[in-house]
Amino acid sequence: MEFTIQRDQLTNAINTVSKAVSSRTTIPILTGIKIVAHEDGVTLTASDSDVSIEQYIPMESGDHQWIENITPGSIVLPSRFFGEIVRKLPGEQVTISVNDRFVTTISSGRSEFNLNGMNAEDYPRLPQIEEDKVLSLPADLLKTMIRQTVFAVATTETRPILTGVMWNLSEGILSFVATDSHRLTTRKATVESTSELSFDNIIIPGKSLIELSKILPDDDQLVDLVITDNQILVKVSYVLFYSRILDGTYPDTSRIIPQNMKTEIILSTKEFLGAIERASLLARDGKNNVVRLFTRPDGVVELSSNTPEVGKVTEEVVPSSVDGEDVKISFNAKYMIDALRAVDSGEIRVEFTGAMSPFIIRPTEHDWILHLILPVRTNQ
Repeated sequence: MEFTIQRDQLTNAINTVSKAVSSRTTIPILTGIKIVAHEDGVTLTASDSDVSIEQYIPMESGDHQWIENITPGSIVLPSRFFGEIVRKLPGEQVTISVNDRFVTTISSGRSEFNLNGMNAEDYPRLPQIEEDKVLSLPADLLKTMIRQTVFAVATTETRPILTGVMWNLSEGILSFVATDSHRLTTRKATVESTSELSFDNIIIPGKSLIELSKILPDDDQLVDLVITDNQILVKVSYVLFYSRILDGTYPDTSRIIPQNMKTEIILSTKEFLGAIERASLLARDGKNNVVRLFTRPDGVVELSSNTPEVGKVTEEVVPSSVDGEDVKISFNAKYMIDALRAVDSGEIRVEFTGAMSPFIIRPTEHDWILHLILPVRTNQ
């Protein structure tokens, strides 16, 4: 195998696929990046068994010649060394050649490295996915939906199913649901799809989605989603992103959303977020990062936090409106901050049903997002 490639193109491809390289694998070949040279371009692949990323670099694109002098072949190179070497090479072009003992020569300008490679035949094959169910949606929408839900997945493996985000598509409405059993977030969007295209209980690991969001562009170019029983494939320009789907049934979260609210407060998102961030400064080291909220007779919302060994803080927020009964409730400030940062609305509506009942945060500008947070029981 031999080819000469533009260093920037190779660096970008390495950065993309290396997100799937595992640092804690017991399979040595998975610490490497597989490189395959075809007659019309080069493909790089990395995998950690859960996530696999493949990027194709065409020989030419438009007026640009990315790759020259291709002799087809394949090799697996150790990711850590390969990436560092290419990033630090002096020239704009890189020549890679492999001999029959898998020794790879990487040269650029006056610099030359010899790197011991591995046989690409030993690299695990990517899943073969039947592309009969394809959903296309804008990249920036998918990226936003991930950002607005993935923070609420469970980070411990006590209930593995909760470490993923549940996807559902029905009648052109795509919905994401995430919960760690202390909070819940849902995000819906209208997408263009055929009436017969639907899926339910597709649970994708939160870690996979975080990596996917890093390679999604910030524009509205269409990405294709292909979903099977145990794998999802996302196709974006020259990149293929595979992730396993978690086994099991996601809990029915619709039953825990309160239907009868007793109090509704409408607040400026930015002002409320700033107040909670300040109120939580003294509580951060505490066990639950607890902030207390109560409504005063004059219509002002008061936030406070008291950590005896550190100190006390009180914040006042003037809401746009308060309707219903007085509220006195305690909650984990981090959960509230995460929700407010994800809400994407100038004002929010907070709905309470009692001191020990879950409360709901919704944007006032649209109804695509819902956050639910369980209160914290305190002695005060």
